[in-house]
Amino acid sequence: MSFVETAVDGTARCSTFKTSRGELHLPLFCPVATLGSVKSLDPLDLEELDVQMILANAYHLHLRPGDSLVKQQGGLHSFMNWQKPILTDSGGYQVFSLSQMNKITDEGVLFRNHLDGDEVFMTPELSIQIQLNLGADIIMVFDHCPLGQISKKECESAVERTFLWLKKSYQEFVKSSQPSMLFGIVQGGVYEDLRLRSLEQVESLDLPGIAVGGMSVGEDKEKMYDIVQFIGEKLPKNKPRYLMGVGTPKDLIHAVDSGFDLFDCVLPTRLARSGSVWTFQGLMNIRNHQYREDSKPLDENCVCRVCQKYSRSYLRHLFMSRELLSYRLLTFHNVHFYMELMKQIRASIKNKSWSSFRNQMLKAFS
Repeated sequence: MSFVETAVDGTARCSTFKTSRGELHLPLFCPVATLGSVKSLDPLDLEELDVQMILANAYHLHLRPGDSLVKQQGGLHSFMNWQKPILTDSGGYQVFSLSQMNKITDEGVLFRNHLDGDEVFMTPELSIQIQLNLGADIIMVFDHCPLGQISKKECESAVERTFLWLKKSYQEFVKSSQPSMLFGIVQGGVYEDLRLRSLEQVESLDLPGIAVGGMSVGEDKEKMYDIVQFIGEKLPKNKPRYLMGVGTPKDLIHAVDSGFDLFDCVLPTRLARSGSVWTFQGLMNIRNHQYREDSKPLDENCVCRVCQKYSRSYLRHLFMSRELLSYRLLTFHNVHFYMELMKQIRASIKNKSWSSFRNQMLKAFS
């Protein structure tokens, strides 16, 4: 593993990060492939879109088809025929998202399986075992991701539990000889002192990368930006900095400006399935009647395959007719938009025009 900072403009930076499956160019965005698939796209699409890395979810793949089965098939890369890096979410987010279906203790989390209601007890040790079975290149420690509006006392408990689970995750990880890299996760909600405490705890293990979790989970948006900027300035400079699960274009611009390097979010695919697409002029809803006879592409300046070949009118027709092709085409465009946005972010940092580009993008997406 090696991390090299290659360009800096203000607090934004470009860097390279080597994994066992190739070098990543940061800042970068990971499309989410929860179950080993970026919804409606295949790996050839992802290659064409120049996707560098995807994110899969340990919890969901453990339930279906089972991480043991994936291991038998040669690991997730072989199973889904994707040879570039994969990052896995430990399942810690499900502590938050399935909070009505779980019971949290210092040993782990007892889930009610959302598929059939059976009980699943996820521990830090099991989470690491699952991720190693999947064969991910970057794996995450198991953490307690609290709700954005909880009290400071409750958030403090989540921070201490995250530290306990961090140590257990690390102890399980070091038993393995796999080339995976383990990242720690900073929690602490909207409380600056708790964020600093969690950062100190994570740094005590000196892992190859560091993530910030527990953002965009119900807290005020401006407060989120404040915390992202506050903690971003405190993160180590010699490691990739990963902001988990945050992903509107405006969010990404703020985060890059705060020194973050790596991002993931379901928004590009989820919005596409609701008929919403990103352009560099803002968000467009293809369901709107105004596009019924519109022969222009989604974005007249976009060079993606969808914008080169199909009109807004046709794409609206597909979506309103519930044709499956509409989900595929809109998703393709949205993922292309995110890849292009990150490419332009990297270019603006390298040519020292970041502040101008940042302000232009914040205006477009306000």
